[in-house]
Amino acid sequence: MVKQLSNLFKLRIGIIMSVTAVAALVVTPGQPAQAWEAVALAITVLLAAGSAGAFNQYYERDLDGRMRRTRNRPFVTGEFSHSRWWLLLILLLLLIGVGGAGFALNGVAALYIFLGAFFYAVVYTVWLKRRTWLNIVIGGASGSFAVLAGAAVVDPSLSPIPIILAIVLFLWTPSHFWSLAIAQHKDYADVGVPMLPVVVGDQAAAKAVLGNTLLLVSISILPVFFGLGWIYLFGALSGGGYFLYRNLQMVRDPSPQVAMDSFFASLIQLVLLLVFAVLDVQLFNP
Repeated sequence: MVKQLSNLFKLRIGIIMSVTAVAALVVTPGQPAQAWEAVALAITVLLAAGSAGAFNQYYERDLDGRMRRTRNRPFVTGEFSHSRWWLLLILLLLLIGVGGAGFALNGVAALYIFLGAFFYAVVYTVWLKRRTWLNIVIGGASGSFAVLAGAAVVDPSLSPIPIILAIVLFLWTPSHFWSLAIAQHKDYADVGVPMLPVVVGDQAAAKAVLGNTLLLVSISILPVFFGLGWIYLFGALSGGGYFLYRNLQMVRDPSPQVAMDSFFASLIQLVLLLVFAVLDVQLFNP
């Protein structure tokens, strides 16, 4: 049951969003946030992201049942009944997450948390995924809102560093997800979802990933010009360099295994970027 609930609420994605939001809170210039604010931010982001993830599975049960990667999800297997009561629970989680953020943090942070969930659940899942290859480009903005939510706890007016990091997250999502889509090309093609590799082919999609990641890494360096130091720069360049290396391998050989290597490299890149940003701030601006 615990494993199925974790699957339903996409706990791993929620944790990534929570960590991203907290990292943004730490690196945003201004009066340092209290520990309880960081905890409240992490919990409210996790609740909102979990509600969006569950809605994604509720809405996409028909697609999930036809794809190898998702056919073991609980609404497909019948582990959880595809009942409208789930929609009520999903809405309740969203309200608790957004309302809790508004009460404990501030209204701007709550708005960004809501927009993050809305972009994933509605913009991506309902409006775009089955219609256009731009689905993950536009819908991927949900990750950017996690950055903005964390920053808004410290400074609702937003300073350059969190804005740049939000752009980095916006660019990270296509490179991350298109790598997975290349590996899962047949699944998406079989169900008629127009992910980029299905539309233009794996080779062209791999080149698009490389070009996007080049832009991502270039922009990820910019916070150095607004106060972050060499520790952050080391994390940005080492993680970004490794991701580009895996992208180049994928351009030469866009096979499923190499594409999955690129997918996991994107996670390493993001972790290094966030960890070294936090270390930079903590060591030089404690």
